[in-house]
Amino acid sequence: MISAADALKRLREGNRRFASEDGKARQSVTRAQRTGLVDGQNPFAVVLACSDSRVPVELVFDQGHGDLFVIRVAGHVVAPSQVGSVEYAVSQLGTRLVVVLGHQNCGAVEATLKELRREQVHRSPNLRAIVDRIRPAVESLLRRDESAPLGEAVLANVRHAVEQLRHDPIILEELADSGEVTIVGAVYSMEDGQVTFLDAQ
Repeated sequence: MISAADALKRLREGNRRFASEDGKARQSVTRAQRTGLVDGQNPFAVVLACSDSRVPVELVFDQGHGDLFVIRVAGHVVAPSQVGSVEYAVSQLGTRLVVVLGHQNCGAVEATLKELRREQVHRSPNLRAIVDRIRPAVESLLRRDESAPLGEAVLANVRHAVEQLRHDPIILEELADSGEVTIVGAVYSMEDGQVTFLDAQ
């Protein structure tokens, strides 16, 4: 089992390779690699990320087949199915690092900003469910700064998701408090390919 500190180091090094265009993750997966994972998996990190097609998680961190346990949903919102997926990875697979990965120009966060500023209304209850999960982070930000830019709202949403995971009372809170699991936020820049980790060692 790889430690959270070592996992974070691997992600940072992988992102450095990706951003400098030295990454290797685009290599095809061999039959041997596939069959080697048939009986189980041992991902070294969990990444809760946005569904945005411009943020291919394994490529961004230059990781290969079986390296990451990736959960993707618009706005990387924390809902029961996402929490359950994280719980599974840390309790059953022994993964010690959880990363919430936000990104520049997130459409889900932008939609939430527009709704709170009354620039648009979402008629679909499914889209509203996503906006409603982002709303607390963005509302808190707008109370401090009504003209807050999208980039700050993205950061607020990442930090909000991290706190939600850290305080999940079933499994994650105990593991996070004991130091067995580390939960950190990060933001991906589409412009330069770099991931900035928030409040991480």
